[in-house]
Amino acid sequence: MAIDVVDQVLDMCPDEPVYVYHDIVHNTHVVNRFRDRGVVFVEDVNEVPHGAIIVFSAHGIPPTVRDRANERELRVIDATCPLVTKVHREAIRYAKLGFQILLVGHEDHQEVIGTRGEAPDATQVVESPADIPKLRIDDPQKLVYLTQTTLSTDDAAVIIDALKAAFPDIKSPPSGDICYATTNRQHAVRKLAPMCDMTLVVGSENSSNSKRLTEISANAGTPGRLIDDANQIDYSWFDSPDQTILITAGASAPEDLVAEVCRNLLERYDGTIQTCDVFEEDVYFAQPLGLKKMMRARDIDPKSRTIRVMKPTISATSYGSEASDLEIPGAS
Repeated sequence: MAIDVVDQVLDMCPDEPVYVYHDIVHNTHVVNRFRDRGVVFVEDVNEVPHGAIIVFSAHGIPPTVRDRANERELRVIDATCPLVTKVHREAIRYAKLGFQILLVGHEDHQEVIGTRGEAPDATQVVESPADIPKLRIDDPQKLVYLTQTTLSTDDAAVIIDALKAAFPDIKSPPSGDICYATTNRQHAVRKLAPMCDMTLVVGSENSSNSKRLTEISANAGTPGRLIDDANQIDYSWFDSPDQTILITAGASAPEDLVAEVCRNLLERYDGTIQTCDVFEEDVYFAQPLGLKKMMRARDIDPKSRTIRVMKPTISATSYGSEASDLEIPGAS
Protein backbone atom coordinates (compact mmCIF):
# COMPACT_ATOMS: atom_id res chain seq x y z
CA MET A 1 0.00 0.00 0.00
CA ALA A 2 2.73 2.47 0.97
CA ILE A 3 4.67 1.80 -2.23
CA ASP A 4 1.54 2.31 -4.33
CA VAL A 5 0.85 5.59 -2.55
CA VAL A 6 4.23 7.00 -3.59
CA ASP A 7 3.70 5.69 -7.14
CA GLN A 8 0.38 7.51 -7.41
CA VAL A 9 1.76 10.76 -5.97
CA LEU A 10 4.59 10.69 -8.52
CA ASP A 11 2.07 10.12 -11.31
CA MET A 12 -0.12 13.02 -10.16
CA CYS A 13 2.69 15.46 -9.43
CA PRO A 14 5.32 14.94 -12.14
CA ASP A 15 6.61 18.52 -11.85
CA GLU A 16 6.78 18.73 -8.05
CA PRO A 17 9.40 17.31 -5.67
CA VAL A 18 8.09 14.49 -3.49
CA TYR A 19 9.62 13.91 -0.07
CA VAL A 20 9.32 10.74 2.02
CA TYR A 21 9.99 10.67 5.74
CA HIS A 22 12.27 7.69 6.42
CA ASP A 23 12.51 4.78 3.94
CA ILE A 24 8.99 4.17 2.64
CA VAL A 25 9.54 0.47 3.36
CA HIS A 26 12.68 -1.30 4.54
CA ASN A 27 13.86 -2.54 1.16
CA THR A 28 16.95 -1.18 -0.57
CA HIS A 29 15.67 -1.77 -4.10
CA VAL A 30 12.34 -0.06 -3.49
CA VAL A 31 14.03 3.01 -2.01
CA ASN A 32 16.67 3.24 -4.75
CA ARG A 33 14.05 2.91 -7.50
CA PHE A 34 12.13 5.82 -6.01
CA ARG A 35 15.34 7.86 -5.68
CA ASP A 36 15.93 7.27 -9.38
CA ARG A 37 12.49 8.79 -10.01
CA GLY A 38 13.33 11.89 -7.99
CA VAL A 39 11.94 11.07 -4.56
CA VAL A 40 13.90 12.67 -1.71
CA PHE A 41 14.11 10.65 1.50
CA VAL A 42 14.62 12.60 4.74
CA GLU A 43 14.99 11.80 8.43
CA ASP A 44 13.97 15.30 9.56
CA VAL A 45 10.93 17.18 8.27
CA ASN A 46 12.88 20.42 8.73
CA GLU A 47 14.77 19.37 5.57
CA VAL A 48 11.52 19.63 3.58
CA PRO A 49 10.72 23.00 1.98
CA HIS A 50 7.73 24.87 3.36
CA GLY A 51 4.47 23.69 1.79
CA ALA A 52 6.00 20.70 -0.06
CA ILE A 53 4.55 17.19 -0.41
CA ILE A 54 5.66 14.67 2.21
CA VAL A 55 4.70 11.01 2.54
CA PHE A 56 5.06 9.32 5.92
CA SER A 57 6.52 5.82 5.66
CA ALA A 58 4.73 2.56 6.36
CA HIS A 59 6.37 2.30 9.79
CA GLY A 60 4.48 5.18 11.38
CA ILE A 61 5.70 8.34 13.08
CA PRO A 62 5.60 9.91 16.54
CA PRO A 63 3.20 12.85 16.95
CA THR A 64 6.13 15.26 17.18
CA VAL A 65 6.94 14.61 13.52
CA ARG A 66 3.34 15.28 12.49
CA ASP A 67 3.32 18.49 14.51
CA ARG A 68 6.49 19.74 12.81
CA ALA A 69 5.02 18.89 9.39
CA ASN A 70 1.90 20.91 10.23
CA GLU A 71 4.00 23.85 11.41
CA ARG A 72 5.74 23.86 8.02
CA GLU A 73 2.34 23.55 6.28
CA LEU A 74 3.50 20.46 4.44
CA ARG A 75 1.01 18.57 2.30
CA VAL A 76 0.98 15.34 4.24
CA ILE A 77 0.06 11.89 2.94
CA ASP A 78 0.23 9.33 5.71
CA ALA A 79 1.14 5.89 4.32
CA THR A 80 1.45 4.30 7.76
CA CYS A 81 0.41 0.65 7.65
CA PRO A 82 -3.09 0.37 9.18
CA LEU A 83 -1.82 -2.49 11.35
CA VAL A 84 0.78 -0.15 12.84
CA THR A 85 -1.88 2.54 13.31
CA LYS A 86 -3.86 -0.01 15.33
CA VAL A 87 -0.95 -0.35 17.78
CA HIS A 88 -0.63 3.45 18.01
CA ARG A 89 -4.32 3.72 18.92
CA GLU A 90 -3.93 1.02 21.55
CA ALA A 91 -0.99 2.91 23.10
CA ILE A 92 -3.01 6.15 23.22
CA ARG A 93 -6.07 4.44 24.72
CA TYR A 94 -4.20 2.55 27.43
CA ALA A 95 -2.14 5.61 28.39
CA LYS A 96 -5.35 7.62 28.83
CA LEU A 97 -6.66 4.83 31.10
CA GLY A 98 -3.58 5.19 33.30
CA PHE A 99 -1.81 2.01 32.22
CA GLN A 100 1.93 1.62 31.87
CA ILE A 101 2.77 0.17 28.44
CA LEU A 102 5.48 -2.44 27.94
CA LEU A 103 6.29 -2.30 24.23
CA VAL A 104 7.91 -5.51 22.99
CA GLY A 105 10.23 -4.73 20.09
CA HIS A 106 13.52 -3.27 18.92
CA GLU A 107 14.14 0.11 20.53
CA ASP A 108 15.85 1.65 17.49
CA HIS A 109 13.25 0.44 14.95
CA GLN A 110 11.26 3.25 13.32
CA GLU A 111 7.97 1.57 14.17
CA VAL A 112 8.82 1.35 17.87
CA ILE A 113 9.99 4.98 17.87
CA GLY A 114 6.63 6.00 16.41
CA THR A 115 4.53 3.92 18.81
CA ARG A 116 6.50 4.99 21.85
CA GLY A 117 6.07 8.60 20.79
CA GLU A 118 2.29 8.34 21.24
CA ALA A 119 2.72 7.90 25.01
CA PRO A 120 6.39 8.48 25.87
CA ASP A 121 5.87 8.90 29.62
CA ALA A 122 3.86 5.70 29.89
CA THR A 123 5.91 3.44 27.60
CA GLN A 124 8.98 1.28 28.19
CA VAL A 125 10.55 -0.90 25.51
CA VAL A 126 11.30 -4.55 26.22
CA GLU A 127 13.75 -6.11 23.77
CA SER A 128 14.39 -9.35 25.68
CA PRO A 129 13.53 -11.06 28.99
CA ALA A 130 16.79 -9.61 30.36
CA ASP A 131 15.17 -6.16 30.28
CA ILE A 132 12.35 -7.11 32.66
CA PRO A 133 14.21 -6.65 35.99
CA LYS A 134 15.17 -3.12 34.88
CA LEU A 135 11.57 -1.99 34.30
CA ARG A 136 10.10 0.75 36.49
CA ILE A 137 6.65 -0.46 37.47
CA ASP A 138 4.27 1.77 39.42
CA ASP A 139 1.28 -0.55 39.70
CA PRO A 140 1.47 -4.23 38.55
CA GLN A 141 -2.32 -4.16 38.25
CA LYS A 142 -2.20 -1.49 35.53
CA LEU A 143 0.18 -2.95 32.97
CA VAL A 144 -0.38 -3.81 29.32
CA TYR A 145 1.99 -5.16 26.70
CA LEU A 146 1.96 -4.23 23.00
CA THR A 147 4.26 -5.52 20.28
CA GLN A 148 6.10 -4.32 17.20
CA THR A 149 4.19 -5.70 14.21
CA THR A 150 7.20 -7.26 12.45
CA LEU A 151 8.57 -9.38 15.28
CA SER A 152 9.18 -13.08 15.12
CA THR A 153 6.21 -14.76 16.75
CA ASP A 154 8.65 -17.16 18.44
CA ASP A 155 10.77 -14.35 19.92
CA ALA A 156 7.72 -12.34 20.93
CA ALA A 157 6.21 -15.38 22.69
CA VAL A 158 9.36 -15.85 24.80
CA ILE A 159 9.26 -12.22 25.95
CA ILE A 160 5.51 -12.19 26.52
CA ASP A 161 5.68 -15.41 28.57
CA ALA A 162 8.43 -13.84 30.68
CA LEU A 163 6.34 -10.70 31.19
CA LYS A 164 3.35 -12.77 32.26
CA ALA A 165 5.51 -14.72 34.69
CA ALA A 166 6.88 -11.49 36.19
CA PHE A 167 3.54 -9.65 36.15
CA PRO A 168 0.65 -12.17 36.31
CA ASP A 169 -1.98 -9.44 35.95
CA ILE A 170 -0.49 -7.82 32.85
CA LYS A 171 -3.14 -7.11 30.22
CA SER A 172 -2.92 -8.36 26.64
CA PRO A 173 -3.91 -6.24 23.62
CA PRO A 174 -7.48 -6.89 22.40
CA SER A 175 -6.08 -8.75 19.40
CA GLY A 176 -2.63 -9.77 18.24
CA ASP A 177 -0.37 -6.94 17.12
CA ILE A 178 2.02 -8.87 14.88
CA CYS A 179 1.25 -8.28 11.19
CA TYR A 180 -0.68 -11.02 9.38
CA ALA A 181 1.78 -10.95 6.45
CA THR A 182 4.71 -11.33 8.83
CA THR A 183 2.97 -14.11 10.78
CA ASN A 184 1.94 -16.05 7.67
CA ARG A 185 5.45 -15.99 6.22
CA GLN A 186 6.89 -17.12 9.53
CA HIS A 187 4.45 -20.01 9.81
CA ALA A 188 5.19 -21.06 6.24
CA VAL A 189 8.95 -21.10 6.86
CA ARG A 190 8.49 -22.91 10.17
CA LYS A 191 6.43 -25.58 8.42
CA LEU A 192 8.48 -26.02 5.24
CA ALA A 193 12.09 -25.29 6.18
CA PRO A 194 12.61 -28.71 7.84
CA MET A 195 11.92 -30.31 4.45
CA CYS A 196 14.64 -28.25 2.74
CA ASP A 197 18.43 -27.96 2.77
CA MET A 198 18.57 -24.16 2.82
CA THR A 199 16.26 -21.14 2.96
CA LEU A 200 16.90 -18.03 0.88
CA VAL A 201 15.09 -14.94 2.14
CA VAL A 202 14.80 -12.08 -0.35
CA GLY A 203 14.92 -8.91 1.70
CA SER A 204 17.16 -6.13 2.96
CA GLU A 205 19.39 -6.10 6.02
CA ASN A 206 17.33 -3.31 7.64
CA SER A 207 14.08 -5.30 7.23
CA SER A 208 13.13 -6.69 10.63
CA ASN A 209 10.61 -9.18 9.29
CA SER A 210 13.08 -10.47 6.65
CA LYS A 211 15.79 -11.10 9.25
CA ARG A 212 13.30 -12.93 11.44
CA LEU A 213 12.62 -15.40 8.60
CA THR A 214 16.28 -16.44 8.46
CA GLU A 215 16.28 -16.93 12.23
CA ILE A 216 13.11 -19.03 12.15
CA SER A 217 14.60 -21.23 9.43
CA ALA A 218 17.75 -21.70 11.50
CA ASN A 219 15.66 -22.54 14.57
CA ALA A 220 13.93 -25.20 12.46
CA GLY A 221 17.34 -26.73 11.64
CA THR A 222 17.76 -25.31 8.14
CA PRO A 223 20.39 -22.64 7.37
CA GLY A 224 18.84 -19.33 6.31
CA ARG A 225 20.49 -16.70 4.11
CA LEU A 226 19.29 -13.12 3.67
CA ILE A 227 19.87 -11.70 0.17
CA ASP A 228 18.81 -8.42 -1.41
CA ASP A 229 18.67 -9.97 -4.88
CA ALA A 230 20.12 -12.74 -7.07
CA ASN A 231 23.48 -10.97 -7.24
CA GLN A 232 24.06 -11.80 -3.57
CA ILE A 233 23.72 -15.55 -4.05
CA ASP A 234 26.97 -17.32 -3.11
CA TYR A 235 27.03 -20.56 -5.09
CA SER A 236 29.43 -22.12 -2.62
CA TRP A 237 26.38 -22.46 -0.40
CA PHE A 238 25.15 -25.26 -2.64
CA ASP A 239 27.35 -28.34 -2.43
CA SER A 240 25.02 -30.61 -4.37
CA PRO A 241 22.73 -30.16 -7.40
CA ASP A 242 20.14 -32.32 -5.64
CA GLN A 243 19.50 -29.87 -2.81
CA THR A 244 16.05 -28.51 -2.09
CA ILE A 245 15.98 -24.75 -1.56
CA LEU A 246 13.13 -22.90 0.12
CA ILE A 247 12.60 -19.37 -1.18
CA THR A 248 10.63 -16.75 0.71
CA ALA A 249 10.68 -12.97 0.94
CA GLY A 250 10.20 -10.11 3.35
CA ALA A 251 6.82 -8.41 3.26
CA SER A 252 8.12 -5.45 1.22
CA ALA A 253 10.43 -7.26 -1.22
CA PRO A 254 9.50 -6.46 -4.84
CA GLU A 255 8.01 -9.38 -6.76
CA ASP A 256 10.54 -9.16 -9.59
CA LEU A 257 13.44 -9.77 -7.20
CA VAL A 258 11.88 -13.03 -6.03
CA ALA A 259 11.31 -14.06 -9.66
CA GLU A 260 14.90 -13.20 -10.53
CA VAL A 261 16.24 -15.50 -7.78
CA CYS A 262 13.97 -18.31 -8.97
CA ARG A 263 15.03 -17.94 -12.61
CA ASN A 264 18.68 -17.73 -11.67
CA LEU A 265 18.66 -21.00 -9.77
CA LEU A 266 16.52 -22.77 -12.34
CA GLU A 267 18.82 -21.79 -15.19
CA ARG A 268 22.02 -22.59 -13.34
CA TYR A 269 20.97 -25.93 -11.87
CA ASP A 270 18.38 -27.12 -14.39
CA GLY A 271 15.94 -27.52 -11.53
CA THR A 272 12.22 -27.69 -11.02
CA ILE A 273 9.97 -25.29 -9.17
CA GLN A 274 7.28 -26.46 -6.76
CA THR A 275 4.78 -24.30 -4.95
CA CYS A 276 3.06 -25.32 -1.72
CA ASP A 277 0.05 -23.20 -0.80
CA VAL A 278 0.05 -22.44 2.92
CA PHE A 279 -2.14 -19.36 3.48
CA GLU A 280 -4.65 -17.48 1.37
CA GLU A 281 -4.61 -13.80 2.27
CA ASP A 282 -7.55 -11.47 1.71
CA VAL A 283 -6.81 -8.10 3.30
CA TYR A 284 -7.81 -4.73 1.84
CA PHE A 285 -6.37 -1.32 2.74
CA ALA A 286 -8.17 1.93 2.06
CA GLN A 287 -6.44 4.87 0.41
CA PRO A 288 -4.94 7.34 2.91
CA LEU A 289 -7.10 10.43 3.40
CA GLY A 290 -4.26 12.71 2.32
CA LEU A 291 -4.05 10.91 -1.02
CA LYS A 292 -7.81 11.22 -1.55
CA LYS A 293 -7.62 14.92 -0.76
CA MET A 294 -4.83 15.41 -3.29
CA MET A 295 -6.80 13.52 -5.95
CA ARG A 296 -9.93 15.60 -5.43
CA ALA A 297 -7.87 18.79 -5.63
CA ARG A 298 -6.85 17.62 -9.10
CA ASP A 299 -10.41 16.63 -10.09
CA ILE A 300 -9.52 12.93 -9.89
CA ASP A 301 -12.11 10.56 -8.49
CA PRO A 302 -10.32 8.45 -5.83
CA LYS A 303 -12.46 5.48 -6.83
CA SER A 304 -10.85 5.57 -10.28
CA ARG A 305 -7.34 5.23 -8.83
CA THR A 306 -7.57 2.51 -6.23
CA ILE A 307 -4.70 1.10 -4.24
CA ARG A 308 -3.47 -2.12 -5.77
CA VAL A 309 -5.11 -5.00 -3.92
CA MET A 310 -3.01 -8.09 -3.38
CA LYS A 311 -4.58 -11.41 -2.51
CA PRO A 312 -1.41 -13.49 -2.43
CA THR A 313 -0.92 -17.08 -1.56
CA ILE A 314 2.01 -17.53 0.79
CA SER A 315 3.85 -20.38 -0.84
CA ALA A 316 7.06 -22.33 -0.73
CA THR A 317 9.21 -22.76 -3.81
CA SER A 318 11.64 -25.64 -4.02
CA TYR A 319 14.03 -26.94 -6.65
CA GLY A 320 14.67 -30.50 -7.73
CA SER A 321 16.87 -31.94 -10.48
CA GLU A 322 14.66 -31.60 -13.57
CA ALA A 323 13.83 -28.50 -15.57
CA SER A 324 10.31 -27.12 -15.78
CA ASP A 325 8.50 -23.89 -16.68
CA LEU A 326 8.81 -21.12 -14.13
CA GLU A 327 5.58 -20.39 -12.33
CA ILE A 328 5.72 -17.84 -9.55
CA PRO A 329 2.64 -17.12 -7.42
CA GLY A 330 1.57 -13.73 -6.17
CA ALA A 331 3.79 -13.99 -3.12
CA SER A 332 6.23 -16.79 -2.44
